[in-house]
Amino acid sequence: MNEYSEQHKKAWEYDAYAFWVRTSGTPEERAAKDKADPVAMLRRHAAYFDRFEGVRVANICGSCGKKAVPLALLGAEVTVFDISEDNRRYASETARAAGVSLGYEVCDILDIDLDRWGGSFDVAFMEGGILHYFHDVDAFMRVMHALLRPGGRLICSDFHPFTKIMDALKLETPAMSYFSTEVFEGEMAHARFYDEETRRAFPKCSYRKYTLSEILNAILRNGFTLRRFDEHPSWADEKLPGEFTAVAVRD
Repeated sequence: MNEYSEQHKKAWEYDAYAFWVRTSGTPEERAAKDKADPVAMLRRHAAYFDRFEGVRVANICGSCGKKAVPLALLGAEVTVFDISEDNRRYASETARAAGVSLGYEVCDILDIDLDRWGGSFDVAFMEGGILHYFHDVDAFMRVMHALLRPGGRLICSDFHPFTKIMDALKLETPAMSYFSTEVFEGEMAHARFYDEETRRAFPKCSYRKYTLSEILNAILRNGFTLRRFDEHPSWADEKLPGEFTAVAVRD
């Protein structure tokens, strides 16, 4: 695990389980919501799956299982890869309460054991803004390619690069040049929900934000054929771009 991944692990294990209980409910409460309407819990991402039953999904940086558990309820065979043990605990307890099986590997995404997992999945799925945690988007896409069987699909939903120049999602992130390649230190995603004293104590993360062309070219350079690209409005201001989804097939 590299130095910045160690930094991210500390940040994502800082009061994380308690945060999920406070914001999403106990695992039992969350499981009840997932079971009531798993498609609704997937939100727009459900439309990018042709089917669910028996599909082997690698949920990349799947966090607390907020998408993994609904996918499992719909019949997918899901393995989450994430850096946080606290996230694993919440996701695993939620899966048990929902009555589904969920694989969960706590690891650095760039260090996934490809001897074990290479070519294992039909879909590599990620959402919620994860690419900025990786300083080399090409290395990230190479791992995605290696995880998929031939013909497998990448579903990459992430923050729109427009958010580099404007805080369109109201995440309290700094604006910068759209073309900046700077690696910078910033707050982890949950810090803004705490009081100022706790917020100052949070471990920081090390970020690298990408342009749209950097992301798309990394997908194309690393053995994928792009099949679909959608832009989605910000949840804070529907007049602004907030997220995107790229769907690509492993060659």
